[in-house]
Order: sequence, then structure tokens, then C-alpha cells
Amino acid sequence: MANYAALFEDEDDIFGGSPKSKFMDVVFNANNDIVRQELANFIDKVAIMEQMLEEHVGDDINKAVEQYYFQHQDDCDTKAKSLYVELTGAILSQSE
Repeated sequence: MANYAALFEDEDDIFGGSPKSKFMDVVFNANNDIVRQELANFIDKVAIMEQMLEEHVGDDINKAVEQYYFQHQDDCDTKAKSLYVELTGAILSQSE
């Protein structure tokens, strides 16, 4: 996979902000119904992933998540930025 790190940095971002800041702008300015639906879909997906994780690591999900993040911080941060971009795109694509 190509390295797209420059896309996620403020000084190199052609949209003039971080993925998180652009997401926040979109959430507060887009159609409320679309935002609610996309956030509900996202929460449903997280709930499923937590249930799956609980089956593999037991009840202490938070500890497992913290340990994983400590060991894979850069990858997790990149994934979080990617998710901001993905969710922002999902909202914007329905707002046209």
C-alpha cells in the first residue's frame, strides 16, 4: 500500500485542515438527518466490532484496546484519520 501520510498532515492537506477538523466542520454544517444516520451506522459498526472483540479477549476490552494501541500507535492514528475522511465523505456524498 502506498504511503499517503502527506494527505493527513495539515501543512500538506489540500483541503486546509486535518481530517478531524474537516469532519467536525461537516458534522456541524451538513444536513442533520444525514449526519444522524451516518453516526448511527458508525455506532452500530463499532458495537459489532466490540462484541466480536469481547468474544476474543473477554470482558476487559478497554485493557486490550489500550495494549494494542500502545503497540501499534502509528497504524491506529493513521486508521483514525482514514475513518474521519471516510465518514466525512459518506456525509458529503449524500448532501449533494
